[in-house]
Amino acid sequence: MKFSEILLQKISYYLRDRNEKISIAESVTSGCLQLAFSKMPSAEQFFEGGLTVYTIDQKVKQLNIDYNEAKAVNCVSKNLTEVMALNVAKLYGTEWSIATTGYSTPIPESGNDLFAFYALSYKGEVIVSDRIDLHPLTKPLDAQNYFAECALSCLTSEIKRHLPKAH
Repeated sequence: MKFSEILLQKISYYLRDRNEKISIAESVTSGCLQLAFSKMPSAEQFFEGGLTVYTIDQKVKQLNIDYNEAKAVNCVSKNLTEVMALNVAKLYGTEWSIATTGYSTPIPESGNDLFAFYALSYKGEVIVSDRIDLHPLTKPLDAQNYFAECALSCLTSEIKRHLPKAH
């Protein structure tokens, strides 16, 4: 899996410069985000870790999502992704977090669509929550990579946007 080196370097620089940490909860991206963070320069200084949680039981157990809500939407919704982002940040004690849920292969539960939700949290607040749609013929690994790249690009923009104001 190939990630933009410039993107990885920027995220690494911004987080180290601010002395802030990040954690990840992912489902649809299957560890792609954690892989990207492991490739960043000096990752051990800001990347606390992450979880890849696929099943409803693990999402409930590890990330404290509501079982009934998750069951009703097959564990894929904007709200559940936001809860995942907030709770992984609490779990790891980080300022930043990213969470993903969705479908990288067309299945009946998704209406045979490919899409993902991602959410970013900063200091206990969801600051971005969005949906990414792809063509249903997109290959699963390409879909996962695209979802991860979108989340990383958005993270870069948000870190820059939340830079401390110069006095």
